[in-house]
This record gives sequence, C-alpha cells and structure tokens, in this order.
Amino acid sequence: MADATSKLQRITIGFHGQALAARVGLDQLKAFRKALEASKGTADWYEIEAEDGTIALDLAKVVFVQVDAGDQRVGFGL
Repeated sequence: MADATSKLQRITIGFHGQALAARVGLDQLKAFRKALEASKGTADWYEIEAEDGTIALDLAKVVFVQVDAGDQRVGFGL
C-alpha cells in the first residue's frame, strides 16, 4: 500500500443491499470522496488501495460511505 505510513481509517461503503468494510489511508479516503462528488452518479470505476488489497468500485452504485469516528476499544477501564 502506497500510504502505509499514514494512519489507517476504517470505512464501510454501502451499496443496494450490501456493504464492504475496508481500512484505508486518509489520503485514499479524501481522494475517494472527491471522486464520488465528481462522478455525480455516473458509472465511473474507481480503485481504492486498502490495507489488504485494491478495491475496484462502480461509483454509480455507492449509496453511502461510513467513516468510523475513532479507535475501537475492547475491555474494561479503557
């Protein structure tokens, strides 16, 4: 992954009836959001470099993008 030194952000990309979770760098997330805005619902393909590989998406099929607010913690007293 090209931006391995940047902090990874967990996102969920929603489609009609399905969702895809991934961890991406902040620069990848910003570029993805910019591409979504520019596509204006047209069928444009876009690739995201995620932690575990490349994801190819049809931007016209994306319904939502959820960005996790913070670190996930498990346990007591954290």
